Amino acid sequence: MDEQFINLTEENLDQEHLCCIIRSKKPHPGVEAKRAWLRERLKEGHVFRKLDAKGIVFIEYAPLETAWVPVEGENYLYIYCLWVSGDFKGKGYGRQLMEYCLADARAKGKSGVCMLGAEKQKAWLSDQAFAERYGFETVDNTPDGYRLLACSFDGTKPRFAENAKQLEIENPDLTIYYSSQCPYIYQSIELVRKTCGDAGAPYTLVPVDTLEKAKALPCVFNNWAVFCGGRFVTVNLLDAAALKRLLKK
Repeated sequence: MDEQFINLTEENLDQEHLCCIIRSKKPHPGVEAKRAWLRERLKEGHVFRKLDAKGIVFIEYAPLETAWVPVEGENYLYIYCLWVSGDFKGKGYGRQLMEYCLADARAKGKSGVCMLGAEKQKAWLSDQAFAERYGFETVDNTPDGYRLLACSFDGTKPRFAENAKQLEIENPDLTIYYSSQCPYIYQSIELVRKTCGDAGAPYTLVPVDTLEKAKALPCVFNNWAVFCGGRFVTVNLLDAAALKRLLKK
């Protein structure tokens, strides 16, 4: 069934949809920002593999050394996202994508594969219970309940960078760190601007636009991280209701 899947390349990137946000005609700023981000990452060994169909079925991973996350380790792959949605669920696509990633890691002589998880499943993180079926286990934790999951082939373990466990910043305002890795970031940023503007609430947006910035972040990160009152809150994208609740605290 592998012929049903394709990997994005520099040659087909402009023609293929990105799964996360399906667009047919009108351009979408978030999608175009993701394309530009991907174009540079593909040169670094980043993999975006998707079902050759108009739906949300894909896995996205990269060498840990060049993954835009505050995670350290040698010779690992890092899974940003594994997502199967809607009518495509229950057809074995998630299994095929995970098995492809693990086989790719072994073929490349990697020490294993890792991903971000949490003690309580977060809406914008891949299903960690599913990953655990393939041998992923917790190898590091943050004080606020996030976990680093890894499937190790040789007994080595990746780890959160020490700065990722800091969980505090000096700025007391709502502060959001974000990258262009996820197409939904654009509309989330616009929501923050509008909601905070309407409420007269101060806020700070911090673009994470280099690998060095991502590795040095004061919290866990997949593509988005929220601080409020100087404390880390979540990696979840915020809807209007969640944002308003946060601003009231």
